[in-house]
Amino acid sequence: MLSPRQLERIVKGFSNHRRIQILELVEREPELSLLDISTRLKVNNKTISEHIRRLTISGLVLKRNRGATVLHKTSPLGENILKFLRTLE
Repeated sequence: MLSPRQLERIVKGFSNHRRIQILELVEREPELSLLDISTRLKVNNKTISEHIRRLTISGLVLKRNRGATVLHKTSPLGENILKFLRTLE
């Protein structure tokens, strides 16, 4: 069982509309770079970078290096969070 502090970190990870958009995008299209995400959502790189950082810290997004490019995809926890969020619709 997760501690209250661990749960807080996870909840803070998806407690922003832009981060939810990023989670949905990388679930649909795994292995996107920061530039790909930024372009598709029409948001500047710096903003996306900060959101990705928070999603990674909370364990909702996984990163993988391919050469000089970092690719992103939804973690199993991130997929579960998206399922949970869809129950709220």
